[in-house]
Amino acid sequence: MLILNTGGTFNKRYNPLNGELEVPRDNLAVDTVVSTFSKAVSVQGLLYKDSLEMTHEDREVLAKMIFQSDEDLIIVVHGTDTMDQSAQHVAKHGLEKVIVFTGSMVPFSIDAIEATANLSMAIGYARNASSGVYIVMQGVCGSYDKVIKNKIIGKFEYV
Repeated sequence: MLILNTGGTFNKRYNPLNGELEVPRDNLAVDTVVSTFSKAVSVQGLLYKDSLEMTHEDREVLAKMIFQSDEDLIIVVHGTDTMDQSAQHVAKHGLEKVIVFTGSMVPFSIDAIEATANLSMAIGYARNASSGVYIVMQGVCGSYDKVIKNKIIGKFEYV
């Protein structure tokens, strides 16, 4: 299993020099979660962006990485604001792999519970899913076109 870490809130850390939450160019948060339960998972960093900053070209890079991977089970740690757009972009490539997008509404560095739960659930879901593109967030799991972020209430829902 491969985890592609694109950044997003999951990874953000507080920068005491400028007072902002920033996406670091490392995999510390994801590596920390994965190290607690699985040695059979590899983590690869890619993009390191807030999802609001992701472009069409970034989504192409992500799709290419997934296509080129030898792994059939891929988790994408992604920012929640445009996770659906990236999942839709990857899905249109019709890859015969299990691809699960997940992330966190609260940075791992602030409160590790949601990030850990979402990533753990995504890994479990991926191991039992058939080929396709999925979103797993806040206990809601399903096809990328059925799980959405309700931005009014700040929660993911199955529609």
